[in-house]
Amino acid sequence: MINDENLVNNHEIGTPKKTDVEDKSTKFSNGRKSLDASLIGDNDKISKESSGNIHKMWEPMLCVQNEIGTKSIKENLDIIENNLDEVKQLSKEEMKPKDEELDLDLEELTPEVTEYAKRELGETDEVKCQTLQELRDMIYASYYTLHCFTERGECTPHRMDDAFLIRFLRARNFNVNRAHRLVVRYVNFKEDHPEIHKDVNPLNMRHIGDDDVMTVPAYRTQCGRRMMIYRMGNWDPKKYGIEEIFKATVIILELGVLEPRAQVLGGVVIFDLQDITIAHAWTITPQIASMVMALMVSSFPMKTYAIHILHQSWVFDMIYAMFKPLINKEMKERVFFHGDNMESLHKHIAPTHLPKKYGGTREELPYYKWIDSLSLKPKIVKEMHSIGYVVPEEMIKGL
Repeated sequence: MINDENLVNNHEIGTPKKTDVEDKSTKFSNGRKSLDASLIGDNDKISKESSGNIHKMWEPMLCVQNEIGTKSIKENLDIIENNLDEVKQLSKEEMKPKDEELDLDLEELTPEVTEYAKRELGETDEVKCQTLQELRDMIYASYYTLHCFTERGECTPHRMDDAFLIRFLRARNFNVNRAHRLVVRYVNFKEDHPEIHKDVNPLNMRHIGDDDVMTVPAYRTQCGRRMMIYRMGNWDPKKYGIEEIFKATVIILELGVLEPRAQVLGGVVIFDLQDITIAHAWTITPQIASMVMALMVSSFPMKTYAIHILHQSWVFDMIYAMFKPLINKEMKERVFFHGDNMESLHKHIAPTHLPKKYGGTREELPYYKWIDSLSLKPKIVKEMHSIGYVVPEEMIKGL
C-alpha cells in the first residue's frame, strides 16, 4: 500500500502584542537580542537550512534599525508594524506543506509506486519495452490499413512517443489489445467532440472556479491519488451550458495524466450533489451521460479508482437512472454512496486529506489557480499547445 506523504509541520510564528509605546519598543529590542543570542549560542543545534529560514524570515525586522533615527515614535512603530506583517506573511509561505504546492509531479516513479505498478499492473522494464513496441506497431498497422486498403483502421494519434503511449498501457494493465482500443477511443472522442477541447483557452475558464463548481485540491489522498471535486448544485445552467464543465474536466484530465504516478494510481472523483434541482436533471441527456462515462471510464488514459457520491437526493435518482445501463460491473463496485454521512466518506479518504467542508482538516483553492500556476511552466504549456489548446502568443515565444 502506498504510504502517506510526509507533511511539513505548520508552525505559526507569533508577533508581539502591542499595548503601548514602551511595551512595543521594549519587546522589539528584547526580541532582537534574544534572536541574536539564540543564533550564536544554539548554532550547533540547528541545521543550516533552518538557520537560513530564520534569517530570511527575520531579515525585514533586523533592517528596521537602519530606519529608526530622528523619526517620531509613531513613525518608528509604523515601521515595526509593517515589518511584522512582512515576517508573518513570509513565515506562512515558508511553513506551507509541500503537498499544497500548485505543481505537477513530472518525476519518475518512486520506489513505492514502482512496486505498486509491478504488483497491480504487471509493469516491469522488460514488459514496458516489449508492449510499447507492440502497441506502436499495432497503431501503424491500423493506419496503413486505413489509408491503403480502406477496410479498417482505427486512428491516427498526434503522438507516438513512449511517454504518450505508456499512459494507455498503464491504464489497461499492459494488455496491448485493450490499450490499443483505448487509444482509438481517445482519438475518436476528441474528433467527435472538438467543441470541448479544440481552440479552448484554459486561461478563460476562470468562471468554473469562481462559481465553485469544480475544484482540484493541491494535496492528494493518503494513498497518493489526485481528487476532482464537483459541486453541481453551484452550477447555474442558465448562466452557461454543461459543455463548459466538460471543457474544464478535460483540461484537468490532460494535465493530470502528465504525472507518471497518476497514470499508475489513477484518480478519485467526489460528486457533491447538495442543492441540485430538477433544472440540473433536465440537462443530463443520454448523449451527456455517454460523454461522462467516456471520460471517466472508456476513453481517457486515466483510471477512475473510485467515485464518491455525497448529499444525493431524489433528483439524483433520476439522473443516475440515465447512467446505470452504461456502468459495467467493475465500475459499479467503485461507486460509493455516502449521503450526508461524512464518517462513511472517511473510511475511504482520511480527514487529514479532505477539505474542511467534508469533515477534513484542509483548505481549498479555486480551480483557476491551478491553471494560472501551471501556465508559468514551459513544459506543461508546450504539452497543452500540442494537443490543440489555445496558448497566448507570448507564452509560445517563451517555449
